[in-house]
Amino acid sequence: MERSVSLSVLFAFLFLFTLSSAKFNDDLRLARSNLPSVEAEKLIRELNLFPKNDLNVIDGRDSSPPPKNKIVEKRFAFPNLVESGVSVEDLGHHAGYYNIEHSHAARMFYFFFESRNSKKDPIVIWLTGGPGCSSELAMFYENGPFTIANNLSLVWNEYEQNFLMTLQASNLLYVDQPTGTGFSYTSDKRDIRHNEDGVSNDLYDFLQAFFAEHPEFADNDFFITGESYAGHYIPAFAARVHRGNKAKEGIHINLKGFAIGNGLTDPAIQYKAYTDYALDMGIITKSAHDRINKVVPVCETAIKLCGTDGTISCMASYFVCNTIFSSIIALAGNINYYDVRKKCEGSLCYDFSNMEKFLNQKSVRDALEVGDLDFVSCSPTVYQAMLVDWMRNLEVGIPTLLEDGVNLLVYAGEYDLICNWLGNSRWVHAMEWSGQQKFVASPEVPFVVNGSEAGVLKSHGALTFLKVHDAGHMVPMDQPEAALEMLRRWTQGKLSEAPSESGQLVAEM
Repeated sequence: MERSVSLSVLFAFLFLFTLSSAKFNDDLRLARSNLPSVEAEKLIRELNLFPKNDLNVIDGRDSSPPPKNKIVEKRFAFPNLVESGVSVEDLGHHAGYYNIEHSHAARMFYFFFESRNSKKDPIVIWLTGGPGCSSELAMFYENGPFTIANNLSLVWNEYEQNFLMTLQASNLLYVDQPTGTGFSYTSDKRDIRHNEDGVSNDLYDFLQAFFAEHPEFADNDFFITGESYAGHYIPAFAARVHRGNKAKEGIHINLKGFAIGNGLTDPAIQYKAYTDYALDMGIITKSAHDRINKVVPVCETAIKLCGTDGTISCMASYFVCNTIFSSIIALAGNINYYDVRKKCEGSLCYDFSNMEKFLNQKSVRDALEVGDLDFVSCSPTVYQAMLVDWMRNLEVGIPTLLEDGVNLLVYAGEYDLICNWLGNSRWVHAMEWSGQQKFVASPEVPFVVNGSEAGVLKSHGALTFLKVHDAGHMVPMDQPEAALEMLRRWTQGKLSEAPSESGQLVAEM
C-alpha cells in the first residue's frame, strides 16, 4: 500500500510539473520518452545494425550440451585476413562457449587473444554496454586487432603495432553478454537477465570455468574493462569476484582493478549533469536548461524509490528521468549524442554494419564453430529486460573495493553527451571512501602520449579519473593510441606517473 501511494505521488508530481508551464509542456510533448522497444530499436538503427533476430533463444540446440563446467573452445583464424602470414598457433586466438553452471540452458560465447610475451601477463576482459550489445563491437571498431574492409576482408588496424604492443603485455577476453547477445544463446528464456545479480553471477561462473580449463592463467593479474552501460556491469562484476575470493568459493581470481569508460554508474548524479553539460557545450540555452531542470527533483525522487521499492518504481524512474535527456535531444536536432562535434545523417550516427555482415558469413561461422546461429549485434529483448536495472546506483559497492586495494580507473571522452565526463566526474568526486578528501584535493596533471597532452588526470590511492581529449563516447575508437597507452600504463600500475605540474580540478563541483 505504501509503495502504491509513493508511486501515485510521484506521477502526480510529474503531471503537475508538466502542466505548470505551457512552454515546458511543449518541450515534453516533443521529447516524450518512447516505449522501451522503440528506444532499443532506435539505438540499434543509429549504429546501422539490423540483427535478424531480437535474441538468440534456440529451440532444441542443446540436445548434446557441452560437458558441465567445461569451456568448449578452439584455436581459430578468421577467413579473409589480408596478409596475415601467421599460423593459427602463433596467433593464439581462441573462441568458444561455456555452459553456464547456474543457468537453465545458457551458453556464453567469447574470444580470447593470448599475449605474445608471456602467459603470466595480465588477463583483461572487455564488456560492451547497450545493454544488450555484443563485445565484438569493441573488438572490430575500438581496441581489437582487426578492422573490416568494405569487401568484408579483415585487415590489421592502422594501430596494429600499438595493438601488438598491448598483446605483448596482456591477454584479452571479449565476452558476449548478457545471454542472448552476440553468439551467446539459450534454449530457455528464464536465462534472460534482468539485473546485475544475474549478469555478474553468469560472468563469475564463466571465469571459474575459464581458469579451471586454463590453469596456466589462474595466478595472473586480472582487470575488468568496458564502457557505456558496462558502467553497471563492471562494478557489480568486480564486487562479485571480490566476494567470491573472500568466501573462497572457487578458484581465486587475482582481481587488481576495474576500468569504466564513459559509463552509466550513478544515475541520480549523472542525469542531473545532463543539462549542465549541454549548456556548457552550447547545445541548449540557459532558459531551456532551467525549464528542463524542473524534472530533476522528480527524477531524483523516482531513483530513490527505485532503490527501495523495486521493479515498478525502477520502471517509473526510467521514463521520468529519460525525459531530461530526450528534452535535450529534441532541442539539439540531429546532433550525435555520442560525439557532439558530429551530426547524424537521418537516423544514422555510425555505420557498424560490416560487423554483422562479416560475422554472419558461413565461412566465419564455420571457423568459429557456431553452426547456423545468427549473430545478434544488439538485442532489443535484452535491452528491455534490463530496464528495471537501469536507474539503480552501482557506485554503492565500489568503496569496499577501493578500501581493499582494488584499483578503479574512470575515464571519459570530453565530447560524449549520453555518458558525459561531467556526470562521471561528479559521481567519482562525490563517492564516500577513506581517500575521498585527498582525491578531491589532488591536482590535475596532464596525461601525455608521445609528447602531446591526450587528457587530464586525477589520482589518489586506488582511484583515478581521466578526461580524454578529442574523444566521444567510444574513446578507443576516437583516440586509439591514447586508449592503448592508457590501458598499458594502468595494468602496469604506472598511469598516475604523470608530469607533476598542477592545475585546476578536473570538475567544477
